[in-house]
Amino acid sequence: MKRTSAACALVALLGLSSPALANIPQPARPVPANLFSGRWYEIARTNNHMQADCEASTTDFSGWRAGVFSAVQTCHKGAPSGPTTSVTVQGHVLPASQNAKIQLAMLGGLISREYWILDHADDNGWLIMTTSDGHYVWLMSRKPVIAPAVKAAAVGRMQQLGLNLTRLIFPLQR
Repeated sequence: MKRTSAACALVALLGLSSPALANIPQPARPVPANLFSGRWYEIARTNNHMQADCEASTTDFSGWRAGVFSAVQTCHKGAPSGPTTSVTVQGHVLPASQNAKIQLAMLGGLISREYWILDHADDNGWLIMTTSDGHYVWLMSRKPVIAPAVKAAAVGRMQQLGLNLTRLIFPLQR
């Protein structure tokens, strides 16, 4: 059951059911390689069916080597202290993207999806990630809770980028 739930959550994260959208902005600037290491906390995400009951989500990046890495995505069902589901994905940076466009795959590459890191804080404390069609959006932070002014600035940046935030939700974090 854990594996099925985790796979379903990843399918949502991979955005396999999203329709193509027009006018998606290109990444604003290069992404330093250190953004692909350590833990990131989900501060906000586009509401989606597969992650509807997911709280306190994290993504742990590791193994960065020449643009190739792995990540473990963890979700707590129902509450920040709820039971966990986890999925391991393999990723690589897409050529000529200055680390801003990545491909994530699971199940030996059977399921794969492109993501773009549209922008990040000057101090690399948060990042804005979207599927390449812009249908799904995430605000991730190095800290589980960020100051209200920092969150407002990051959401403001998402608006400046022209992202559709009508389905944006702010799940609980630990």
